[in-house]
Amino acid sequence: MRVVVQRSLAAKVTVAGETTGEIEQGFVLLVGITHDDTEKDVQFLAEKLANLRIFEDENDKLNLSIKDVGGEILSISQFTLYGDCRKGRRPNFMDAAKPAQAEQLYNRFNDALREQGLTVETGIFGEMMDVTFTNHGPVTLIVESK
Repeated sequence: MRVVVQRSLAAKVTVAGETTGEIEQGFVLLVGITHDDTEKDVQFLAEKLANLRIFEDENDKLNLSIKDVGGEILSISQFTLYGDCRKGRRPNFMDAAKPAQAEQLYNRFNDALREQGLTVETGIFGEMMDVTFTNHGPVTLIVESK
């Protein structure tokens, strides 16, 4: 699994003009799933992200987790994270998991984050989505389970 983590002050996702998820301070997660991902990858990343210290403490040091600041998560499925652009001019998405497998693991990932005590909002898997947010810092990281 590959997750792009963006620290955000506020974010929302819309599908066909309707808001399907909206948060205040927290993370916008772009979540990519590949063929060999399993429940082990889901658990590893949920625990990692719930405890990742990328919010400032009283000394402006990145010492606080999303749990510490009471943040929320906007989780967006993103198969294009496994796009291979090394050849030609059009990405190859052969490394992305098939939709049925990806949707199951994506939903399990969101549930695992909720099990960590986090509020998780989402878009709609497989739909065209518009995501708007304020990247605070900016802080953007790529976290992988492999």
